[in-house]
Amino acid sequence: MAILTEIIEKLNPVQVIGNTDKNIINAIQLDADNQRDDVLMWVSPKFSDRLKNISKGIILCGEFPEEYISEGCTYLLFENPRLAFQKALTEFFMPAKKTGIAKTAIIGDHVKIGQNIYIGEYVVIEDNCVIGDHTVIDHHTTLKSETIVGEHVIIGANNTIGGVGFGYEKDETGEYVFIPHIGNVVIGNHVEIGNNTCIDRAVLGSTILMDNVKVDNLVHIAHGVKIGKNSLIIANAMVAGSVEIGENTWVAPSSSILNQKKIGNDVTIGLSAVVVKNVEDGQTVIGSPAEEISQALAKKRIMNEKLFK
Repeated sequence: MAILTEIIEKLNPVQVIGNTDKNIINAIQLDADNQRDDVLMWVSPKFSDRLKNISKGIILCGEFPEEYISEGCTYLLFENPRLAFQKALTEFFMPAKKTGIAKTAIIGDHVKIGQNIYIGEYVVIEDNCVIGDHTVIDHHTTLKSETIVGEHVIIGANNTIGGVGFGYEKDETGEYVFIPHIGNVVIGNHVEIGNNTCIDRAVLGSTILMDNVKVDNLVHIAHGVKIGKNSLIIANAMVAGSVEIGENTWVAPSSSILNQKKIGNDVTIGLSAVVVKNVEDGQTVIGSPAEEISQALAKKRIMNEKLFK
């Protein structure tokens, strides 16, 4: 349970409307049928018209018309109510963090493990890995040897980090032979990795995820990739070998980036895009092969004009 006045003090809303002498027992989605006045909800400013149907509860929101106000509600107004809701959940409603090492976990030789960590059931951490303070590694994840993980990192379940990549060369007989991968994976601070994701070790040197990178479920990050700070790699994306991604870049679901391409800072790669050439800072690219969005849309417009004239 949280006390509303404590939430107000912590979040410092732009404006408060309604009774603040309340306790909050839970956070829920915005619900027009809700009849409890002790639950916390939020609504985006672009959907503020939904407030006219809400009669009970505490709501984090942006500015909205005065006629939507209900006597049964308390409104906390923010410029970014979604961020305020995230802070409220994190500060007041997150379950207590587990710490310790599960009995079924296997820890290799010469592994360095920080303070206040959690290592889940059937996790395997091979030799010479480093795990930073306050890091969580969930069930059935494997960290191959030499992997380095920073502080405040969250790694989900069923991941393989530091496995070998898909690197082959034809020998004198024309048969493919495997190229040994003797590098490692280095994960910065505050990185978060979902479930069922693979991050391969470099052939030489390191595959690197810089601070605050977020990786979704079912992502493949190949050998030698470097991902800049605060970038997001989202579900089912494939980042091929030796790709370099800048800072604050968004790689959308099911997109693919071919080997050795350089992706700049503040780039947006659209849904299911196939990137076959370098992308400059600030560009948005879409399609297959991926093109800068204005070019792609112009081509589509010309094609439609020819097809339907």
